[in-house]
This record gives sequence, structure tokens and C-alpha cells, in this order.
Amino acid sequence: MNEFITLHHLEREDIKIDIVARFEKGNLIIDGYDIGKTVKEAWGDSDYEYVMTIPAGNLPALYRLLEVEVGDRKALLEAVARRFHGNRCFSSLGKFLDQNGIDHETFTWA
Repeated sequence: MNEFITLHHLEREDIKIDIVARFEKGNLIIDGYDIGKTVKEAWGDSDYEYVMTIPAGNLPALYRLLEVEVGDRKALLEAVARRFHGNRCFSSLGKFLDQNGIDHETFTWA
């Protein structure tokens, strides 16, 4: 069963941005992909990808902070989308996790 929710989607002539939250092997993954002329001007390549992984063992704290029953993945995705959406959702979620001591990993490439 695929469990995912869109946190941000933008499509213009110069850029397309998609950021989704999904579960993979029990981990919560925030997956972002930007492509287009604007990205090439900023990064020197036409696409930019970024991923945040919150390991399954760290998720109970996130469930509690977002007031979701531990283990209810659909409700967690919905709570994440309500609180972290828009173009800055990736960095906002990372900051929230840091402030609350929830370990996570990020990876970016252009």
C-alpha cells in the first residue's frame, strides 16, 4: 500500500516543484524535486533533489508532538501536511525536528 501526501506542488513555465511525504520501510520520507530554468540559474543544473528521512524508531516522538495516535500513518501524513506545506515545508519540518530533538537525515543533490 502506497502511503503518501503532497506537501507542495508548483508548476510554472520556469519551474516545477513537487514535495511529498511518504512511508518507506517504516521510515517517513520527505522527498522534493525541483526542475526548470529557475533551478538551472540557481544551481547550475536543471534539477535539484532533496530527501529527508526520519527513521521509524524516531517517529513515536513526532506522532506525539503532532497529537496523532502512534502508528496511524495516514493521520501522521495528514498532520504533517497541515503543519508543513508550501515552498518552505522541507526546511520548516527540518527546523521543527531539530528544535524537538528528533533525529533525521537529509540529502541533497543538484
